[in-house]
Amino acid sequence: MSDKLTNDWDPRSDDVLRDQAAAYDDMRHRCPVAHSDYLNLSLFRHEDVIRVLNDPETFSSAVSSYLSVPNGMDPPEHTQYRSIIEPYFSPQRMAVFEPVCREIAVSLVNGLPRCGEVEFNVRFAQEFAIQIQCAFLGWPQDLRTPLLHWIRKNREATLTGDRIALDRVALEFDTYIKGLLERRRESGADAPDDITTNLLRDRIGDRLLNDDEIVSILRNWTVGELGTIAACVGILSHYLAEHFDVQRQLREQPSLLSTAIDEILRIRAPLIANRRISTKPVEIGGCEVPVGQRITLIWGSANRDETIFGDPDEFRLDRDPACNLLYGAGIHACPGAPLARLELRICMEELLARTNWIALLPGGLVAKAVYPGAGFSVLPLCIK
Repeated sequence: MSDKLTNDWDPRSDDVLRDQAAAYDDMRHRCPVAHSDYLNLSLFRHEDVIRVLNDPETFSSAVSSYLSVPNGMDPPEHTQYRSIIEPYFSPQRMAVFEPVCREIAVSLVNGLPRCGEVEFNVRFAQEFAIQIQCAFLGWPQDLRTPLLHWIRKNREATLTGDRIALDRVALEFDTYIKGLLERRRESGADAPDDITTNLLRDRIGDRLLNDDEIVSILRNWTVGELGTIAACVGILSHYLAEHFDVQRQLREQPSLLSTAIDEILRIRAPLIANRRISTKPVEIGGCEVPVGQRITLIWGSANRDETIFGDPDEFRLDRDPACNLLYGAGIHACPGAPLARLELRICMEELLARTNWIALLPGGLVAKAVYPGAGFSVLPLCIK
């Protein structure tokens, strides 16, 4: 990247969107600190991304024009809200939720057609993500379809950069959730004892969380959970369909699933990028970065950096888990990682235990998702 901010690449070009992983690999080798009008300053190397993650004073997370609790906050504010959120993902809560998660996975796997084509994203991955999310938060079934539509509209607005559409989508979500909160308040002592109700009782300092803060927390969980979990399930299932040796190994040794899931999702990223903004002039990757520079961390590249992982496409179960940025690092490491890991492990356990094989269809039209999505937009599979 030159000192003068010219466009080094176009993240929305057909070439990039056709194969994002290959494009990001190329940028990591050719121009690891790159500017574009769409993503501003993008970092592709593991070393540079880790440096940003571990220096929240220099690289602020306060990048959104919307309230973003706690993702878009810096210490000490971030620390206060994080202390409220982390207990919702405690080992005790995960243990209580595990049988609920397994029941959903079993039901969906048993409902898959055998020996014929199934559009796996729609029939299984998206359904698993939405049912799990609603069950975890205590949301009604009639919210499932609106939420799926909302996720799609949010992605489309993000891709186009349409500010009016983004505002409209944000307002739509706020309306859904504030309606839920109002009904919980009206129910009083009869309100269900679930996470959504519990958030109404949480305090920041000497006051209760207000509706905007609760909506922001739930929005962050929903965007992260629905889109990313669905993408993960699709990526994992496609990978096993492509690699029968790995599929066979995990059917025979399901105890390896947790490690294998993290490794497959390192190879094929379910979350492409995250944002920061510089708070002071700084040098990174050999480039001078001015104060106020917006920065995009390209997870999908950093987790494939050859200097850390060798051959990025090699499936290995002996890698150092601390190097894998699947759930981020530093003070903003994903607080919901225990839930995501639980959900994905159980999903894949039941999918493998209750089927004989998962295969790609000869000539089947597989379509990759495009930024800001990941994984697949169309995924026909054959299940037996």
